[in-house]
Amino acid sequence: MDWRHMPPLAALRAFAAFAEKDTLVGAGDTLGVSHAAVSQQIRSLEDHLGVPLVDRTGRKLELTEAGAALAQACSEGFGNIARTVEDITGVSDARAVHVSTTPTFAASWLMPRLPAFQADYPGIKLLIDPTPKLADLSPGGIDLAIRYGVGPWGNYTCQMLVESPIVVVAAPTLIAGRPVNSPADLACLPWLEELGTTESTTWLHNHGVEQGAVGAYMQMPGNLVLDAARGGQGIAVTVRAFVEADIAEGRLVQLFEEPRAGAGYHLVTRPGVMRPGLRTFVRWLARQVPT
Repeated sequence: MDWRHMPPLAALRAFAAFAEKDTLVGAGDTLGVSHAAVSQQIRSLEDHLGVPLVDRTGRKLELTEAGAALAQACSEGFGNIARTVEDITGVSDARAVHVSTTPTFAASWLMPRLPAFQADYPGIKLLIDPTPKLADLSPGGIDLAIRYGVGPWGNYTCQMLVESPIVVVAAPTLIAGRPVNSPADLACLPWLEELGTTESTTWLHNHGVEQGAVGAYMQMPGNLVLDAARGGQGIAVTVRAFVEADIAEGRLVQLFEEPRAGAGYHLVTRPGVMRPGLRTFVRWLARQVPT
């Protein structure tokens, strides 16, 4: 690395703070300086690089293409530095391990196992954030996302946790006496769907059944979908791992299965060294799955 041609650190900090906060005032508040000082540092950085980083022609300051590229690099670089400093000083252990996952996974797989983790590691605090949205793993924010699919997700590190296909299930009472040879045979029945997702709609569309042909859709939080399916209120599209016991004991019937190599729930983390609490939790999760 040619250190002699690197921009001044103070200028990079001011620019990164502006890119993060989107205003000069916000950046100044973050750094404890005036917005004029931030503006001056950004201009000095532009002079050093010889390219404009901020478009000042409109009413609101916007990053140029070069500015956006540098902002991304600053976010990653300063984020890595911040995490490493937290790790080596022990500061990061005081912050809860922030986990983002789907409501269905949280209710069906994760929550029943957490008492054992808390008993083994009482000093590690967890923050479970159930959401169907794909979360962004930003430094100082979400530490771990548990996502379903085949991966990879961007530049994140992915580790398979639970490998399991998608299945379509219903209570025996709902389909009693009804021949089921194709997805179209189920169109007149009610379907269940987790709020914020399109799993049932997408599955039916992929099998030639459009939304207008379906009897009814009921959307609800993910932790209620399987309870509703067990109660005969509709057909659910879910992960087989969540309903294996229900199928074995006759509470649900598997109607269709979508085999897909490598499909399952993955542990998704930022690349680099994990802070101790996160590393312990990830290793503990991996031990919960029989090899």
